This record gives sequence, structure tokens and C-alpha cells, in this order.
Amino acid sequence: MKFHRILGTALRALRRNVLRAALTTLGIVIGVAAVIAMMEIGNGSTQAIQRTIATMGAYNLLIFPGNIFAAGVSYGGGSTLTLTPLDSAAIALECPSVVAAAPVVRTRTQIIYGNRNWVPNSMFGTTPAFLEVRDWTEMAEGEAFTERDVRNCSKVCLVGQTIVRELFAGESPIGKEIRMQNVNFKVIGVLRAKGANMMGSDQDDIVMAPWTTIKYRVTGNSVSTPNLSVATATASTTPLPSQVYPNFSLSLYSVPSAVQQADTPAAVRFANIDQIVASARSAEQVPMAIDEITSLLRERHHLRGEIPDDFTIRDLTEIMKTMSSTTVLMTNLLLIVALISLVVGGVGIMNIMLVSVTERTREIGLRMAVGAQGPDILRQFLTEAVVLCLLGGIFGIGLGRATSWMVRVFKHWPTATSLGAIVAAVVVSATVGIVFGFYPAWKASRLDPIEALRYE
Repeated sequence: MKFHRILGTALRALRRNVLRAALTTLGIVIGVAAVIAMMEIGNGSTQAIQRTIATMGAYNLLIFPGNIFAAGVSYGGGSTLTLTPLDSAAIALECPSVVAAAPVVRTRTQIIYGNRNWVPNSMFGTTPAFLEVRDWTEMAEGEAFTERDVRNCSKVCLVGQTIVRELFAGESPIGKEIRMQNVNFKVIGVLRAKGANMMGSDQDDIVMAPWTTIKYRVTGNSVSTPNLSVATATASTTPLPSQVYPNFSLSLYSVPSAVQQADTPAAVRFANIDQIVASARSAEQVPMAIDEITSLLRERHHLRGEIPDDFTIRDLTEIMKTMSSTTVLMTNLLLIVALISLVVGGVGIMNIMLVSVTERTREIGLRMAVGAQGPDILRQFLTEAVVLCLLGGIFGIGLGRATSWMVRVFKHWPTATSLGAIVAAVVVSATVGIVFGFYPAWKASRLDPIEALRYE
């Protein structure tokens, strides 16, 4: 018998009892629908997590100063001044795996515009490279400050969308001035909206200015939330710049003449920063970038032998991997449950096919009597089982897609179409039909024609 004749015979047999065939495939429909829905919801969740972390800057590395140990007492991370803007510049120039690096000086104070005031969640003094690191180069309005503004301590700033809403009531802030610590800053740019990060912090509640301006005109300090225990020990434990960096000299600053010193007496300021943010070129190059930064900073800070690092590097991609792996784990657990329902549906098909063989014993005997061979009977019943499973798979795919759509529309959960899950559902459906339909088909093909004709 040719395949199209076997298929026609199988379809005619299934049409004899449509309701029973539909109930038989119900387990397959539910199992395939569950697989499709779980895979699309899981993929959507993974992509949402990746997008959220990407708003914080793809492949970011955070470099923090080390800590002070004195008389067996640790004063915590950032309690020693070990990072400088020159370290940031060296990382950007000498680390091939790093695409950009920027120094950061943090503070937190009230900003005022007219009769309104606000305390931003984040106030950063940095360089234009920070926008590249955080993937924020595209401005919503205006333009970013430049390296020249950093060198000149220019009183310019960028603001986030939350600042625009709270201080300017949604009006354009470009060209207007805000006041921080009695220093007026001109708003020259508005950052595009990013929303909340994965920790729930508002990334748009931010003011950004040249680090030199923030450090020397606004705060005069480097850390916005100082460690009180450090303050008591700073005089005796904080090394001088010449001690931290043996090659340190004041050549960074122009040497004033005696007349200039008499006219403008000013203390030389050590340009330390709170942290450095850097971005690797790709996720695969993050470990290499960490090794390069570690080697470079140890060399610049003259750390030899067993001397521990006086800095700490944190990798945001580890957070992304952890969050993604958790989502994948939950998706796989739900997928296993869905596959169990497919197995249950396959058992139901085997049961119905065995009943069908019993009911059609005389028909099988008659077919054999007129020339049908055992393989023909085997292919006929196996085709019926596969057709049942494929029909269940098709309806299951439709039900799964509809479920995913309803979850996205009514529950507002992120979903993403998974072509792989759809193909896998069809393959699994056919496999279930073959596996669970083989025994009933084999049993039918082994019937004796005379005994089958005598069957009542």
C-alpha cells in the first residue's frame, strides 16, 4: 500500500468517532500548549532581564578603592585613596579589552531651581566617557559636556528625566541654571529615559557634571557618605600621595612662582576619585579585561609580590548570568512538568489505540484475508497514532500561542516567540505518536487472519 492510501484509510478510521479522537488528543494538546507557553514566557523573562541590565551599561566593570587596616581594624572599602583620574585614563589607553573608562566622583546634595528643590538619587562627577560606558551617548535633548569642560571645571551639567519632571515641571531645562551648594550649574543636556534598574533604583533621577567641578567646587571631598570610623583614623592611617605612589610628584600642576604663591596661597589638592567605571568590548572579553586592569593598576600602584590589591573590581555580567540562570532554571522546571503531560497524553493514545485494535479485529482479519500484509497493518495503525499526535500538536501550538498572548496582554508579563519550541513541539508530537502507537500497531499486525475473522 502506498503512503497516501494508508493515510486516507487512517483518516477515514479516525472520522468514525470524532469525539473519541478529540478526547484522545486532549492530553497532547495541553502538553504542547504548556511547552509553548512556558518557553515563550521564559524567553521573554530572560530578554527582559538582559535589557534591564543593559540599561546599566553592557559588560560594565566597577573599580573601587581598597581599604585601610590599622592595628588589626578594617575601616571598610573605599577608606583609602588609591584611585586617580590618571588610572582611568591609563585603563582606557593600555587595556585592549576595554572600550572605555571614566572616573567617578559621587556626592548627594540638594539642587534648587526657582522655588523648587530636589535631592537626586545619583549625582556623578565624571567625564564624557561615562556616557559611552553606560550606553547613554544618545541624548534626549541638548548635548553632553566635553573634555574641555572637565579641564576648565566648567559649571555645566546633564540631568535625567526625573529631574526634568520634578524641578522643571516637564519644561525644557536647556540653558536654565540649577544651584548646588551655592554653585550655579547651567543645564546643557537631558539624558534619555532608562527607567528603573534591576534593583528598583530610578536611573533617571541623576545629575551629571565634570568631575573636577563636583570635586573642587561642590564637595571638596571624594566620598559622599563618609565612613565615620575612617575620619577618626585618617590622620594616622591615610598615606600621603608620595607614600601611595613613590613616583608621585607635583608636576601635574604648574609650579607657581614666589610672587604667585604670595598672591594666591592655595593648598595642592590630591586628585583622588571614588571609583572608575569601565566597559569591556564583549561578554567573552570581560575576564580578560579584569586581568588587564588588575595587572595595570598593580603596576601603577607599585604593588609587588604578595602585597594585596588596593582596589576591588566588580563584574556586572556575573549578576546578569545569575539572574538569567535563575530564569532558565525555572523555565526548565516548568518545561519538565509540561513534558510529563505529553507523556500522559501519549499513554492515553496507546490506550485508545489498543481499544481500537480490539474493536476492529474482524476488519483487520478481513484486510489480511484479501491480501494485506502485516507491515501494511502496522503502518496503518502507526499512521493513525501519528496523525492523532500531530493534530494534537497543531492545536496545542495554537493554544500555547494564545495563552502567551493573553499573559502578555492581561498580566503584562514579557513574552518572546520561540520558533525552536514550536519545531520541538511538532517533533515531540510525532515522536510520541510513533513511540506510544507502535505497540498497538505491532499487536494488530501480529493477529492471525483466521482467528481475527472468528472474533465476535
